[in-house]
Formats: sequence, C-alpha cells, structure tokens
Amino acid sequence: MTAVIVWFRQDLRLSDNPALYHAVANNKPIIPLYILKESPNYEWQMRGAQRWWLHESLISLEKSLQAIGLKLILRRGNPEQVLDELVQQTKATSLYWNRCYEPHTITCDKAIKQKFKQQGIEVESFNGSLLFEPWTIKTQQGNVFKVFTPFWKACLAAPDPLSPYPIIQRPSAFQGVVQSDVLKEWLLQPIKPNWAVGIEQTWQPGEAQAHKLLEHFLAEGLPHYDTQRDRPDQEGTSRLSPYLHFGEISPRQIWQALQGRQDSTKFKAELGWREFSYYLLYHFSDLPKEPFRTKFKQLAWEDDARSLKVWQQGRTGYPLVDAGMRQLWHTGWMHNRVRMVTASFLTKHLLINWREGEKWFWDTLVDADLASNSASWQWVAGCGADAPPFSRIFNPIIQGEKFDPHGNYIRKWVPELRLLPTAFIHKPWQASETTLKNAGVELGKTYPYPMIEHSKARTRALDANKVYNWAHNKNGD
Repeated sequence: MTAVIVWFRQDLRLSDNPALYHAVANNKPIIPLYILKESPNYEWQMRGAQRWWLHESLISLEKSLQAIGLKLILRRGNPEQVLDELVQQTKATSLYWNRCYEPHTITCDKAIKQKFKQQGIEVESFNGSLLFEPWTIKTQQGNVFKVFTPFWKACLAAPDPLSPYPIIQRPSAFQGVVQSDVLKEWLLQPIKPNWAVGIEQTWQPGEAQAHKLLEHFLAEGLPHYDTQRDRPDQEGTSRLSPYLHFGEISPRQIWQALQGRQDSTKFKAELGWREFSYYLLYHFSDLPKEPFRTKFKQLAWEDDARSLKVWQQGRTGYPLVDAGMRQLWHTGWMHNRVRMVTASFLTKHLLINWREGEKWFWDTLVDADLASNSASWQWVAGCGADAPPFSRIFNPIIQGEKFDPHGNYIRKWVPELRLLPTAFIHKPWQASETTLKNAGVELGKTYPYPMIEHSKARTRALDANKVYNWAHNKNGD
C-alpha cells in the first residue's frame, strides 16, 4: 500500500496538525519525518538555545507518535536530497507538510514541490502556523499593509480563522523498514560546558506542556493581562512563545480558547503582532538584514565590540538592562518589556546596529523566530514598519521604577544589588557611600558604574538622528 511522508518542521504536535490530519484521512500508511536541515551558507540556521529546545521537543513528539503506533524518522542534510532518498526507499506516493514562511524555506519548498510533482508524487502543503495567510490580507487598494493597526483591523474583519483540526484517529503505520538517525548523535545539546542548566530548570518543551501553560494562563494570567503584562517582576505573560515557534501549540488553538473572553482583546493583539511580523517577512524578504525604512542606511552605527560584549554580559551598570540580559542568558527567554528596554539601550544609548542585537537574540532565545525577531528589533531601533521615531529612547531608570517598582526583578537577576533600598535599586550610583556599604555594594568592583550617562547617550543619539528631521521627544520614555 502506497505511503505518505508527513514532513514535520515547525509543527511538532499531533493536534491541529493539518498535514498529519489529511494524511491520516487518506487512509495511507504514514511515515513521520523530521529533517535537521544543513545549509552551511544560510545565516539563520538554528543556534544554541533553539537546538536545545528542538532536542527536547523531538523526544516529546517521538513519544506522542509511538503512543498512536507511529515511528518518527530522523534524518539530517539537504531536505530535497533526504526526501528523494526516502521516496525511493519507501516508494511513497505522497508528501505532506505544513508551510513555513521564511524566504529561504519558501524558495526551497517551491523547488521540492516542483521536483516531486514532476515525478508523479502528490505534494500538498497546509497552513499550520498562522491565523491568516500573508497573501490574503490587503488594503482596499490591494496593497500590502505597512502599519499594524489597520492590518489587524483587516484581519479581524476577514473570515474567522479555521477551527483547529480534530485529533487524529487510528493512523496506519508504514510496515517497511526505514532507517533513522539517533537523536543524541545530532549533538543538539551542550555538554562541556553545559551552559543550558538554567534553561533546563526553566522549561519543559512539548505539546502537553504547551497546553498546560495555556490553561494556566487562561485561568490566572489573562484576567490581569492588560495591567500585568508589562511587569517583569510578576508572571503576567503566557510564556507560550517558544511553544508557538516550534509548533507545539497552534495559534488557532489559542484563538479558539480565547473566544467569548471579554478580557482577551489585548492578548489577541499580541497574536496579531506575530501575524504582522510574518506578514512583513513574507512580503519584504530582506527584513532580517535591511532597514525597512531605507533612510536608516545613512545612519552611522558605532563599531564597538567591547560595548557590545558588556551589553551581552549584563554589565552595563543599568540594573534593568543587566537583569534582562542575565535572565536571557540563564533561561533563554526575556520578558517583553525588558526586551524593548535592552534593545533600545543597544541601539540608542550605544548606537550599535540593531542587527548585532538581532544576532545575539537569535543565538540565545529559545523562542528565536526570524519574523518576530527581525520585526521587533527594527521596531525598537526606529527603522521598522510602524516603528516610533529613532528619537524615542527608553530611559532604563524610569522604565525600572515604573514596571519593577519594588525592585524584585532586579534582586533576582542582579543579586549583588539585592540589599539596596528600593529607592536606589534602579540607580545605585545615586546612593550614599554609607547606603552602598551597608548593602555590600562597591561600585566599580561588585557592580559597574553606568557605562554611559543617560542624558549624554540621549544627546548623542538625537544628534545622530538629526538627519531624519523627526520630532524629538522632550524627556524620553
């Protein structure tokens, strides 16, 4: 009986998996496949934190498939070559997958689809990771949206997203012998040194955990999301981003769970920003590399490797920035409000190109996502779609006092400051010598002085910005 290969990618789940659902519905034996892509010249291959997550997620997927009688086949290499070999070995007549929207992947998928269709292989792709296909949302004039609010209004006015696909029943397993790689031999996880200890303690990848987190958020987080989502000292966000990126839960499943909830408008808009990011990446394929606002090509960024390293290590002397960068390194994740503050500090205080921050986040985030990472970095830097002007410069002191008012976030991630009174936790350099001594803080030794004074950094950034003739905020944010 002819088989169908179901190629898993960023959809590592069984529920609401259109490719798997349609393969089972066709009553053909299933060959589940995951390919670790090897593209040496491709800049945006999975890096450290993502590779750790992938290892754990594949273990979870493998167990889920075993429970319904299917064996996950692991292969690595060029996807076209791997698929060609597998089709020849198994005589499979169908190939199903769920679409990805990164430009490099779209190009590869088109070539694969064309090749196998010419061989008489049935090839089908499905939408398993977005609420709305990027080519379906357009302005009344038929153009591409470049501003989020009208884009999201158009999405909400469009036909509702499809309901999640039902759980598959009684799949037929392929009975032939198919060789599979051994996951451990892919060396996705660090060993010496094991820098992922904090990530291991923080996260449990997998489809089941994704749904547990969603249930917890719906019960505990969503009712207070509007007021608590900007507080890094509290658990006010869903923390679903890595599960969404790897497809352990689908946006349709989350969307369905939000229906009928009067308190879901803001969280739905956050899903909307994810949609907008993919929309931009689909229509503007150079988004990860080139400023969306082309005039930013004129801006003279600083080539300052030392300052970049200090920022990466969380040693800037600004507690909120340092807390965020240390949380990122330890857990592979950072609170969204702090992501904006740390990104603003790099691009505005230090005048370092946003692409350097984009690459660091790509290396260290478990939820590193090409669309969201690119769009969000450009937004903070002021060169992205619907971005505030470059002159909007986050004041890390004010941001800390506003969103971490008791200093609990600082005390957790910058423990050398934990004994400081709250009045000085976000600006230790303003504390008296006695206060610092009583708290065990010696500036310049146990904790650094600010690497650049805020007002001077602001003036320098505004001077660099003058070429754009944009209105400057008087006091910053």
